[in-house]
Amino acid sequence: MAVGIRFTAASVARVRFAVSPLGETVLALRILLGTGGHAVHRPWARGALPLLAGEPELPLLRALIAGPLPSFLFPVPRERMPSMATELELLRATEEAFFRREYGAVLGVPEEEAPAPAAVLPRLAEALQRCHERLIAPHWRRIRAVLEADVGRRALTLVDGGVQALFAELHRDIAWDDGQLVVHGRRTPHSVRTVDAGGHGLVLLPSVFNWPHVGVDKSPVTTASIRYPAVGVGLLWEDPPPAPTGLAPVLGHTRAALLTALAEPLTTTDLAGRLGITPSAVSQHLGALRGAGLVATQRRGRTALHLRTERADHLVGAPAAVSRTSSTGM
Repeated sequence: MAVGIRFTAASVARVRFAVSPLGETVLALRILLGTGGHAVHRPWARGALPLLAGEPELPLLRALIAGPLPSFLFPVPRERMPSMATELELLRATEEAFFRREYGAVLGVPEEEAPAPAAVLPRLAEALQRCHERLIAPHWRRIRAVLEADVGRRALTLVDGGVQALFAELHRDIAWDDGQLVVHGRRTPHSVRTVDAGGHGLVLLPSVFNWPHVGVDKSPVTTASIRYPAVGVGLLWEDPPPAPTGLAPVLGHTRAALLTALAEPLTTTDLAGRLGITPSAVSQHLGALRGAGLVATQRRGRTALHLRTERADHLVGAPAAVSRTSSTGM
């Protein structure tokens, strides 16, 4: 089923981005429970699956996450980068009628027979907190770096081309059509369900664990939301090449890793995803390396490409790449 989100002028002005640790935890659990997921996450899943085995609320998680996902698992973040604790408070505060309706739809029971939220939500929130700590928190720095880098990239698109350009590049299943944002479904592509964003706007959430798919909240309480695949997920679980052992004590581990990665031209966003640090941290380290004559930067519009210099090639122990310089123009 396709979902169409109707926009007013007020709601277009309220398009914003957010990152959701709760949403990523739920979607990660969905992969481990055998529903959905992509092969790109297998390195993570191999290590995470044994950690899930001892979860006491696994039957509850399986009932709510292994099939169609209830919307109350994805409260819309009120800020760009909420904490897991903040999002769990929103989950615990789910309005009763909405909870019963979603619970009944997912588990196939009448709304009046659904349990009270107080009987489910505290247990669910505690289980999700434990799962986050075991499965996601050890990797959150790298995951967050990928998500933040994606937000930065999309924000530039929004500034340069407006909402139409932004929506055009989010995902092949998303289309902007005369004031309506249509998220196309693949099973019943000719069936359209309309969601009215009213004046509440739209929150766009880059996702690692929903990659490469797009997801839309079909039952928004107020603000509409879309989860789209973040750029850079393919590099998330790859181990970066080791930096030469002699460089790290002199330059520091992060700057040594940056020089190792810059054997090819990369953007700040690319480097943030590979190293699992924020784009602002990458920029700070690149500034120091550039000042030492170890990195060259070329700007193309709003994008900056970085490449290590021949001096850095000698430090890293790699042969100077003459042909690389001519082919990249740097």
